Amino acid sequence: MKLNKLAIAVGVLALSGTATAEVTANIGATSNYVWRGVTQTDDGAAISGGLDYAHDSGFYAGTWASNVDFNGANAEVDFYAGFGNEFDSGLGYDVGAIYYFYPGADDLGGNEDEIDFAEVYASVTFGPVTGGINYTVYKEDDDADTNDIYYYVSASTEVAPTWSLGGTLGYYDFDESDAYSHAQIDVTKDAGDFGEFTFSLSQIIDDDDLGLDDDLMVFVSWGKTFE
Repeated sequence: MKLNKLAIAVGVLALSGTATAEVTANIGATSNYVWRGVTQTDDGAAISGGLDYAHDSGFYAGTWASNVDFNGANAEVDFYAGFGNEFDSGLGYDVGAIYYFYPGADDLGGNEDEIDFAEVYASVTFGPVTGGINYTVYKEDDDADTNDIYYYVSASTEVAPTWSLGGTLGYYDFDESDAYSHAQIDVTKDAGDFGEFTFSLSQIIDDDDLGLDDDLMVFVSWGKTFE
């Protein structure tokens, strides 16, 4: 799930009238689906799409899907719901839960690979800066430990009309193994009716001998939202 849920909720709050709600759809494409610093498509391309519902109360819910290529899985479908709002001071918050579903995932022996998991999350935003935490509360594999925690801080600012520069630092701490940190820089062009185009650089900084690919990843993405 690669959407800013707080932005969706706050955007609906800005609409005039009472008890307003909005349903939007989104589509996207990328030369490499990178999530938390790790490729989800074995450095291959991905096509994605989603649907979102947002109410002026701040409640939102949605789903998002993409192709993937790991652990025998070839598809990811996310389901999420939460609540986000922004105070007059400009301080925003977002809390919610997300379930990551990998239909048809098989292990090397052709048996079903239990890799689905769920997280609860919370974040705060002030100006261009967002800080957040995701906490794993469920794993489909009964033998796997939960309690994984992902911490991140990100920022994005307009550097020229229709151009923005963003960056993310993240730290993923696994309860049953080691941890790793990563960094990503994004340059985005808002092309209006043609959507948004993003050029990204992503790097694993320290993986505590997890064996992750620490080569610099360079990829381009496109996305568009339909209201």
